[in-house]
Amino acid sequence: MKRSARALWVIANGKCDLRPISLPDRGPGEVLVRTLYSGVSRGTETLVLRGGVPPNQHAVMRAPFQEGEFPWPVKYGYLNVGVVEAGAPELLGRTVFCLYPHQTHYVVPATAVTPVPESVPAARAVLAGTVETAVNALWDAPPLLGDRIAVVGGGMIGCSVAALLARFPGVRVELVDTDPGRAALAAALGVGFASPESALRDCDRVFHASASEAGLALALDLLAPEGEVIELSWYGDRRISLALGENFHSRRLRIRASQVGTVARPDRSYAQRLALSLDLLADPVFDALITGESPFDQLPEVLAGLADGSLPALCHRIAYHAAD
Repeated sequence: MKRSARALWVIANGKCDLRPISLPDRGPGEVLVRTLYSGVSRGTETLVLRGGVPPNQHAVMRAPFQEGEFPWPVKYGYLNVGVVEAGAPELLGRTVFCLYPHQTHYVVPATAVTPVPESVPAARAVLAGTVETAVNALWDAPPLLGDRIAVVGGGMIGCSVAALLARFPGVRVELVDTDPGRAALAAALGVGFASPESALRDCDRVFHASASEAGLALALDLLAPEGEVIELSWYGDRRISLALGENFHSRRLRIRASQVGTVARPDRSYAQRLALSLDLLADPVFDALITGESPFDQLPEVLAGLADGSLPALCHRIAYHAAD
């Protein structure tokens, strides 16, 4: 069995590196996985890179297989697709998804991996965690026939929500973003597009995923009376100000938090939600969300570029071919 691997560690504000590690012995009920791809969750991981997780959220924000403690040093990440090289016979050789950090090989309980359907390419399966967040949001606020819906923020989460909403008949869906380049992406997903200035009003609900104060204010402004904002943004240690003294109360508006840490349907488990998300990724439309790929050896530079904006991307995929 392989005894060593390499993993990404965040070691200081804006700094990370690749470190060699020793793998534990594989015990009963565990599998050895060789990573094929991982995905960078830009919003959360760049927030971790700058040490922006509030102290009172350190426990809540722990990734399932995180090592170290916030702010640093910490091994963080949760979009990992690999192949099982040792362990349970029924999983041997299978491509699996796991909520594991950026690491070339790892040992986890067999119950921690989910087989990727044959209809889903491994390179696309890195989006499973993102689509899972979108699934949970739609369980929190299921669309109704004839709904007028806006999605504010054309990042990974917002586009995943828009892609799923495009499947609902009789629902008006508009992706709203400050970047006019997102118009082509919206068209690929099968939804409308608008700038904040031209966005359609009188929405029954707005899914907000821009992680900005201006975006949340816009989301409230787009609502019809009795409308609802489903807040998907994670602000970390940043404080957001809203003008709730104007017509927020008279129009009886609502803001609801949606967070993937809790399954929004009591009749579904975490495993069932993730399996559904992987099934949904059989649709090639989700390829539009992957806007770049780099080898594992360049991951520290990739994270730095995503954090400072010099590397524009939705989901940036990391390839591990011959990484170790």
